[in-house]
Amino acid sequence: MEISRILKWVTGGIELFLGIPIIGGLIIVGTGYLPLQIMLVVHIIALIASIYDKQKKSGNILGIITSVVAYIPVVGMFMHILTGIWLLVEAFGYQREKEI
Repeated sequence: MEISRILKWVTGGIELFLGIPIIGGLIIVGTGYLPLQIMLVVHIIALIASIYDKQKKSGNILGIITSVVAYIPVVGMFMHILTGIWLLVEAFGYQREKEI
């Protein structure tokens, strides 16, 4: 199993968790927006892994954009949900491509 696929599953799950309307917002604001900075670094690492593994990069690029834009409360929630779904679809699609 390639590291880029694992990172897509992990980052997708975390993004969906941060997109939960009240809980995700309280976690982000309560920790001084630190999760957004951590996710920015993790998405950059995942992007580098995707480039190395020659896999799709759009989900990780969207994650980087989300980490920057998510400081806006409602926009951030929708961006986290969109990015989480996008990353999980990429991870699942990657899995399907390898099986065929």
